[in-house]
Amino acid sequence: MPKRVLQGVVVSDKQDKTVVVRIERRFTHPVMKKTVRRTKNYHAHDEANAYHVGDMVWIEEHKPISKQKRWAVVRGEKRVEKGSAAA
Repeated sequence: MPKRVLQGVVVSDKQDKTVVVRIERRFTHPVMKKTVRRTKNYHAHDEANAYHVGDMVWIEEHKPISKQKRWAVVRGEKRVEKGSAAA
């Protein structure tokens, strides 16, 4: 069975070798027929402490690393600063 891969945004990087990633899922409400957004936070392993708040990352299922960590960061994209673009 393939491992699940989820895409989300880092919301905390205060812990060593760990990032907290917010995953958003959208679904249609069964009665109201309106699109609903639900978010959930996952603790993911970041061996190199490479990712910071605001970065987009992909996390993959992993064997338990600690009490809360069952995911590991596979890859990510750094957030682009608005003022850092060279003109």
